[in-house]
Amino acid sequence: MSDNVANLGGGEQGHPMEFLLAEELNLPTMGETRQGWVIEHRNNAILIDIGAKSEGVISGSELQSMDDETRELLAVGNEVTVYIVNTEDQHGNVVVSYAKAAEELDWTRAEELLASQDVYKGKVIGQNKGGILVKLGQLRGFVPNSQISRRRHFDDNQKNKLINSVIQTKVIEVDRKRGRLILSERAAEKEARQARRAELLASLEEGTVLKGRVINLADFGAFIDVGGVEGLVHLSELSWKRVNAPADILEVGDEVEVFVLNIDQDRERLALSLKRLEPDPWTIIDEYYQVGQLLEATITKLTKYGAFARLDDEYALEGLIHISELSENHVNHPKDVVQQSQTVTVRIIRVDKDQRQLGLSIKQVVSDKFVEADLEKLTTIQD
Repeated sequence: MSDNVANLGGGEQGHPMEFLLAEELNLPTMGETRQGWVIEHRNNAILIDIGAKSEGVISGSELQSMDDETRELLAVGNEVTVYIVNTEDQHGNVVVSYAKAAEELDWTRAEELLASQDVYKGKVIGQNKGGILVKLGQLRGFVPNSQISRRRHFDDNQKNKLINSVIQTKVIEVDRKRGRLILSERAAEKEARQARRAELLASLEEGTVLKGRVINLADFGAFIDVGGVEGLVHLSELSWKRVNAPADILEVGDEVEVFVLNIDQDRERLALSLKRLEPDPWTIIDEYYQVGQLLEATITKLTKYGAFARLDDEYALEGLIHISELSENHVNHPKDVVQQSQTVTVRIIRVDKDQRQLGLSIKQVVSDKFVEADLEKLTTIQD
């Protein structure tokens, strides 16, 4: 056996039984990661028992760059993972690295985070003009400015305020060979918003009243943020009164209370209303409209049995002008008398608050039946 051992170093190919010797002595190989135990601290080195013929040595240069937290992990007796840097240096030592092993494990962890898209909480350790640096184990992940949360309003000089704070991120790129690790705070924030949105949507019920903030206005309605979920108040739900555009009554940033009309869990949509929190004009219609009252109205729709007209006042309620109330003469079809969008004078001839109906008439605008009432009103106006 001793002769075979002596001949192992002879040729380039080595002895055919060399692998058995290496296995028997548990010889380390360069680039290997091993478990070991800290056995001794020296002035400029730490000795690690790696189960081989000699201990592994963490060099003084690596020790100088270690922080206190890492040094505590290397207390005598602790089990650690080390990376084989060199199987034999000029002094015959096996050179190992704790930082390199931790770095390899961290790269593996980063790749797992990229695959799973789990949220990672990391400490901000620095900044530059392009973004901020976040610690992931021994690695330095980079969060570009474009991936920093939009809710953070600061310039390059103010990024220092983030240092030592912990932020939530997601890994969006890993390139171990190039040492490139890119993180995104926005991606993590988006997931958090979606989680809050799903949770809130699941807890909501139709008819609930919520506090919200106006975040955007469009021609067709207003978008309201209610605790992280956006809902739409359609133009028709802004008020019982006539509203030509949302900007007429709302501004971005306004704090409002809204009524939940409808919840679409599948499409994650929320329909809201402002007018449902105001008095319904049909419940107080007697205060505003009386039979015999003259008003201006706009024709909104024509049917074979009459024309619908919207009153040109603050509530803009719609009523029906039956075909028999369009003219003193016989009418074959409402289009023979009125056209859509035409403004006409109408008289209220019926108010039914239970059925939410208004009966209107053009024929009775001039009518002996209402002469006295009209004269009385005219006298009141003149006085």
